[in-house]
Amino acid sequence: MIDSLRGAVAAEWTKLASVRSTWWTVLAGLLLMAASAGQLAIYVANGNTNDDPTDNAGVVTAGSVVIDAVELTQYAVLALALLAITAEFTSGTIRSTLQCTPSRGSVLLAKAVVAGVVTFVLGLLLGGVGTLVARPVLGEWGSAPAADTIGDIVAVATYLALVGVLALGLGAALRSAVLTIIVLLATLMIVPLSLQEPDIAVLNRIADVFPGVAGGHFLAGDSDPYPGAVGLLLLAGWAAAALLLGRAALRRRDA
Repeated sequence: MIDSLRGAVAAEWTKLASVRSTWWTVLAGLLLMAASAGQLAIYVANGNTNDDPTDNAGVVTAGSVVIDAVELTQYAVLALALLAITAEFTSGTIRSTLQCTPSRGSVLLAKAVVAGVVTFVLGLLLGGVGTLVARPVLGEWGSAPAADTIGDIVAVATYLALVGVLALGLGAALRSAVLTIIVLLATLMIVPLSLQEPDIAVLNRIADVFPGVAGGHFLAGDSDPYPGAVGLLLLAGWAAAALLLGRAALRRRDA
């Protein structure tokens, strides 16, 4: 069983690394992070130096800028993860994959391991790039304490790995890249924002359990409405649920 899973993981890594779209998506993520972190850092610096005191953010950490930049950058990472499964349904190569590894649960688990590790490493790289861009742009209005910056980068990488697995699981269930990205947009942003808009307590509490909001509380290290660790557990729960949904869909339907 372990040898079979190891072989499946190696095969999934080979497929992911050999596809040109993977590297284009990585490049897109790096460019998005650099642009977003730079723009947000400019906003902070300008806000502290203009005549409007309501814009004053004071000195901020480069890590906090990177965390804010993830809101946009994550979609490149999500595209990378979901294409690892939806591209196979589109091209029909999923049939060959399932012939080589008949256990559909093992196939999905191998894909999840590869997607999780790749998006975690990519998250570290994105966090490093965002920090390198944001810190000099912030100038006197920025700081980058080593321990806090490393913690923020690792948190970003952890968040991206979990939402990457979430995207993979939804992709396995929905089989369409376009449909999957629509559902991800709705789940991570549109639905929770719609719930929060009226500012009604019960709707805010419902929004707080959605993966994007939970992940945001984790990244920010919030204590209200729950500790950041609870946000991490909620996000992990969504990722696990998506994998179970994808596994059920793979078992129920023909490739």
